[in-house]
Amino acid sequence: MQALKGKVVAITGAASGLGRAMALAFADEGMNVALADVADTSDVFAEVEAKGVSALSLKVDVSRQEDVERFAQLIDRDLGGADIICNNAGVVGHGNTNWEGTLSDWEWVLGVNLMGVVHGIRAFVPRLVEQNEGHVVNTASLAGLGAIPFMAPYSATKHAVVAISEALFHELQLSGSAVRVTVLCPGFLNTRIAEFGRNWPERLGPRPELSDDPGAQFIRNMATTMVEQGPSPTALADAVADAITTGRYMITTDAAMTAAAMSSRQGQVDGNEPVLPLG
Repeated sequence: MQALKGKVVAITGAASGLGRAMALAFADEGMNVALADVADTSDVFAEVEAKGVSALSLKVDVSRQEDVERFAQLIDRDLGGADIICNNAGVVGHGNTNWEGTLSDWEWVLGVNLMGVVHGIRAFVPRLVEQNEGHVVNTASLAGLGAIPFMAPYSATKHAVVAISEALFHELQLSGSAVRVTVLCPGFLNTRIAEFGRNWPERLGPRPELSDDPGAQFIRNMATTMVEQGPSPTALADAVADAITTGRYMITTDAAMTAAAMSSRQGQVDGNEPVLPLG
């Protein structure tokens, strides 16, 4: 996609963090912006409109296919259809061991991080393929390249998003479509992702307790600190806009941590102690 001005972008998880940063970055490019989140997007909506472009917002639970499809239909009706879909909504879970984490926590994280991407692809990609133009941006994580202990649900979903994105990239290429794909694998950014349990859905029952395991506490504290000290998501949002115009497939933000994540796989193959992708 050579030019962004006048195009339409749909963003899930748009109320804060990277979603908000992408909404503002795309608005700066002259794009019309559709915002989706389970949280209130009114502040972002006002910021986007102030930049002189059209905007719409909708409360969307991406774990529900009907919500995402309703979002796509609203964009068709009010903005003429999406040209770019950013499947960005994500949650981190509560930080427990594989055997102690609740099934409700697994359901929540998989529903948002994994099925949210699946639902976004199913709702928007057929529309993009039909117009033979567009771009899919899927937010994974550095945890999609190397697993983080005590965050198995999060790591599992982010690995899945990388795999889904790669498969989608090849499927579109092999089918002759002009639609392209970018997957984001950032390190720790200064967002609200480390607020464990934020936006927990009442339908899943009581919110799980945070584990008092010393290892789990260490990982949570470390993640919180690294998020607080991490870079603003603004630079990544600008990189996403550039990736769409240049056709870049993968974006990472920390070369050293990415290398550590990838080398951890070699350590496991060689039978050595794996290196945690934590810096």
